Amino acid sequence: MAQPEEQSPRERWMQLVKNVCVTIICGILVGLGIQLFLTPHQLLSGGIPGIAMIMQYAANWNVSLVYFVLNVPVIVWGWISLGRKFILLSLLSVIVTTVTLQYIPAYQVTADPIMGAIVGGIVIAIGVGYSLRVGGSTGGFDIIGFIVTQKRDFPLGTVLSVLNSVIIVFLGFLVSWDVAFYSLLSLFIKGRCIDMIHVRHMKVTAFIITQKSDLMAEELIKFPHGITMVKAYGCYSHTENYMLMTVTTRSELPVLRKRVLEVDPRAFINIVQTAEVVGRFRRVI
Repeated sequence: MAQPEEQSPRERWMQLVKNVCVTIICGILVGLGIQLFLTPHQLLSGGIPGIAMIMQYAANWNVSLVYFVLNVPVIVWGWISLGRKFILLSLLSVIVTTVTLQYIPAYQVTADPIMGAIVGGIVIAIGVGYSLRVGGSTGGFDIIGFIVTQKRDFPLGTVLSVLNSVIIVFLGFLVSWDVAFYSLLSLFIKGRCIDMIHVRHMKVTAFIITQKSDLMAEELIKFPHGITMVKAYGCYSHTENYMLMTVTTRSELPVLRKRVLEVDPRAFINIVQTAEVVGRFRRVI
């Protein structure tokens, strides 16, 4: 994604420290959501934590150890497909979550499994969503979901919900279908919350009307998305203009808006929500 200005070494260091701190907090939240709200009711969080929890319920395996071991091949795959920074932050989150699962015992905060499913889903979603916002993930199916959404136009939370639903079927046969449906409720809430927090997949179309067409196109071409330019005529001002159209993500929108107004403070910008893009669309992490 294009950056508004070059950061100084100090700013880059402070940003790195901030990202690491957020990632650590998010890893703790995921572990707490599992141990305080889901495990006491034998609910699942889905994904690799869900697989580890099934092994704990069925064979009394160490959930933290299984969680870490199962994440290793996924992290290697992500390193190849998604890049070093993303995977290093994801690895940090996995380690923090593993430690939290190991040393925070399961404790029943609420006796109501429905409330456990709802609150647990929200707490875990906060951890997952903000981990994604700083450029990392909580490992497991998050990495798989990112690889899928890099190639297909799907919301990340929806992809995670579909992947996690497969795990719920095993829980239904292993424990009970009531517990499985409670877990499904938790996964649904988790998926919706992730989509609300993590907005990088949400696309918008920007229509920019300007008389400085060449300068505007030269600036916007620095973004990783295509641009279409057509001649336009202002019926009110009776002047000839140019309209540039580009599809971008909501996370990139503030930078794009700033660049447009720097080139032409008199530019007219119309931004609309885009439901779907058919064709090539480069997605950034």
